[in-house]
Amino acid sequence: MTTRSVKPLHGAALLALSALLFSLMGVGVRVVSVSVNNESVVFFRNLVGVLFFMPLLLIKGVRPLKTTRLKSHLWRTTYGLAAMYCFFYAIAHLPLADAMLFTYSAPLFTPLIAWWWLKEPLTKRMLVTTCIGLVGVLLVAKPSAALLDSQALIGMAASVLAAFAFVSIREMSDTEPAFRIVFYFSLFSALISVIPLAWAWQPIQQHDVLLLVAIGLLATASQIIMSKAYGLAPPGLIGPFAYLAIVFAGVIAWLRWGETPDLTSLLGAALIFSASLLSITRRMRG
Repeated sequence: MTTRSVKPLHGAALLALSALLFSLMGVGVRVVSVSVNNESVVFFRNLVGVLFFMPLLLIKGVRPLKTTRLKSHLWRTTYGLAAMYCFFYAIAHLPLADAMLFTYSAPLFTPLIAWWWLKEPLTKRMLVTTCIGLVGVLLVAKPSAALLDSQALIGMAASVLAAFAFVSIREMSDTEPAFRIVFYFSLFSALISVIPLAWAWQPIQQHDVLLLVAIGLLATASQIIMSKAYGLAPPGLIGPFAYLAIVFAGVIAWLRWGETPDLTSLLGAALIFSASLLSITRRMRG
């Protein structure tokens, strides 16, 4: 078995950057979903992801994209695409804080899935820090009564499916570089997500096209960075850093719509940072 290198600081920093880009993407999805349906948003997000790699193909050909792990890429696509549909639906139909909460609670499940799937160690410290981070997310997001709605189940499904996608990235990161993982995810997802457009296609305005392109670029860049992050450290170790997306979303909402964080939000942010730092320092001492 190939020995994976573990670089928690680098992995955590990259995952934090990925969380920032994902939060920006989420805001874009929320805006464009007012006039564009979920099927079209998912398709264009993946189409832009494929086009993102065209310069690489033109310069270096298909050689860098050759793989012997096609089955692993298909599994990663299955989990990730299903999570994407659920996530975009939640953003369009639930309060933004609730949707972000569901999606970025995925790190709550990643240590358990990584322990079951990859046989990676699961310590009490990991479970405690993850729970602390989740409490912080609840304090920042202050979920509304929409959590009790049946639509919330779709948001929860996005969280669990995203956790499986994260661990699947870790599983093949010993041989697959980040750009290859993201390319196959975008390619397979675009091919699959074009099917629903047969009955869900709608005309799209020019300004919406520009926003969809921006969403796709943000998503693809964040996917590459996230894939690299989970290749540098186990999901159970750096997963809490994905919670930072909630903090970033709160800051963006403050800057964009004048929503000011209260004492509860600040306390939640402190818990999120504390859980993230505890998970890193624990591994560094070990």
